[in-house]
Amino acid sequence: MRLAKYLATAGVASRRASEETVRAGRVTVDGETITDPARDVGPDDAVAVDGKPVTHGRIERVVYALNKPAGVVSTARDPQGRPTVVTMVPQTERLYPVGRLDIDTTGLILLTNEGDLAHRLTHPSFEVAKTYRAVISGPPVREPELQALRDGVDLDDGRTAPAQVRRLSADTIEITIHEGRKRQVKRMCEAVGHPVKLLERVAFGPLQLGDLPRGRWRKLTAAEVEALVAWAGGRTAGRA
Repeated sequence: MRLAKYLATAGVASRRASEETVRAGRVTVDGETITDPARDVGPDDAVAVDGKPVTHGRIERVVYALNKPAGVVSTARDPQGRPTVVTMVPQTERLYPVGRLDIDTTGLILLTNEGDLAHRLTHPSFEVAKTYRAVISGPPVREPELQALRDGVDLDDGRTAPAQVRRLSADTIEITIHEGRKRQVKRMCEAVGHPVKLLERVAFGPLQLGDLPRGRWRKLTAAEVEALVAWAGGRTAGRA
């Protein structure tokens, strides 16, 4: 197993943060400082971060669903001291947000103690669907504009992949995308002449926001976690 993945599946940090930790020279393998995140390690290797041994045992995979309010940032820590999604759920284990929502975007965000699962759920190659409900400016949104969103629109970082789009009312649409570009839904709607006024994520993969109140969280059931793992491309780190 690659060193960065080893650290992520051990719960040290997310895959990306684990790579940065390795490159910073904070990780040793059998007493030797390693700076290559792709270095292979096995079960008999002694891995340590900042001198502390890393235990790679089987632990319970935990996933929380949170209905994020506006004004909360989707990171583990915020240098500006703003509230984060991680502070809104119990701190019985180290948690990582699964992807991000803009500070003014509300709705479903997941948090997990397994960095590898978080990576799979957010990496574009796994194409995990995310559904948003957007209240737009300049209603009504018409069929040609809906079709443009379905076909893909040209943004400054390239053309978007086809999306599933339906109109809920004159000023509200529901859109499902499989990409994870920054502010993608907002930029797509703006590209067809309807800037977003309010945006809420209502589904992530097989999970629905449902009637979970704003600012509240719930721990996913074992069946829901397994469904999520299946959407993330099958088995992750082999956690029970």
